[in-house]
Amino acid sequence: MIRLNENYQNLKDSYLFYNIAQKTKEYLEENPGKKLYRMGIGDVSLPLASAVCTALHTAVDDQSKKESFHGYMPECGAPSLRQTIADYYKKRNVKLSPEEVFVSSGASDELGDILDLFSKESTALIMEPAYPAYVDANIMAGRKIIHLPSGEANGFLPGPSAELDADLIYICSPNNPTGAVFTKEQLKEWVDFANERGAIIIFDAAYEAFIEENLPHSIFEIEGARSCAIEICSLSKTAGFTGTRVGYTVIPKDLERGGQNVNAMWVRNRTTKTNGVSYILQRGGAAVFTPEGQEQIHRNIAIYKNNAKVLMKVLDELGITYFGGKNAPYIWMKCPNGMGSWEFFDLLLREIQVVGTPGEGFGACGEGYFRFSTFGDPEDTKEAARRIKELLSK
Repeated sequence: MIRLNENYQNLKDSYLFYNIAQKTKEYLEENPGKKLYRMGIGDVSLPLASAVCTALHTAVDDQSKKESFHGYMPECGAPSLRQTIADYYKKRNVKLSPEEVFVSSGASDELGDILDLFSKESTALIMEPAYPAYVDANIMAGRKIIHLPSGEANGFLPGPSAELDADLIYICSPNNPTGAVFTKEQLKEWVDFANERGAIIIFDAAYEAFIEENLPHSIFEIEGARSCAIEICSLSKTAGFTGTRVGYTVIPKDLERGGQNVNAMWVRNRTTKTNGVSYILQRGGAAVFTPEGQEQIHRNIAIYKNNAKVLMKVLDELGITYFGGKNAPYIWMKCPNGMGSWEFFDLLLREIQVVGTPGEGFGACGEGYFRFSTFGDPEDTKEAARRIKELLSK
């Protein structure tokens, strides 16, 4: 009889968003007609930029004519799009060759697939609170995990220490769920740590477009990162591609371990396991990086950032401690009056019909905190903020 992957038995029940869905469903069944103000799941609410839609339509038309039809695309991405993304990095004084950029169907896919490159005996270090998929993907692979807790004392931005012994180091900046962003000095500590130990950093830059202060958007802005880091990014939150699915991964040709070149390994992996991202979607992705596309997506990002300002203003008035918001699309607030995160969830749902995400779902050190997404409708966000202020002012 075939043996299945027994590591799946080590996964905890994926209860976070399931429980949220169940609780909201039960509430609506008991209170028909009530409107919920949803600020939990980090999905976007604004449509794709017109420049992107025009490119998508053009690409569809191309596929209807023999002379412009495209079949299989290069597995690692269209050369023109790889060059376009490399040019985008030049704005951050990061020099990449197009062969170091790999077009993907989104960050979530890549974060799981990239683990093919590493031995199951390697140890993964995950800073918590964390995106739950980091943990689950490594459990599925049978990999040992070091959970590095963070908190208010270090601004949810932990640094390396001598006793840590890890092979893979996950860094998400701006962070999901806390919204905290590492400085260049803080990232330099992690880069030096990884190079000294022969470890590899997996840098999740999915929210880099939300940074407005003088903070690094890419790990490759840090000296020494080319020899120890892989960067994974996405157009999902940057350009509203949550339902369109285009992202990219950067693996420098300098990155080698044990006599193997990681860039070359990933080329082999992609050419073996994928047929690439479709021509239509890559045309849409390329439009994001045009001057017109950049202007339009940043107009949408400004709306989401204004949602954050609305929420932050209320939390400031209430004197509630929080992180994120300014350089990230998430606000990570401390639950008032020592409440537990699920207790606070129930209070908001029951009393004011506002839905957020309990911090406990992002790891044990997330308990006592609560995440709000700022990707919602602006008018709904204003009403939710008003209700939060009224409730917590009592």
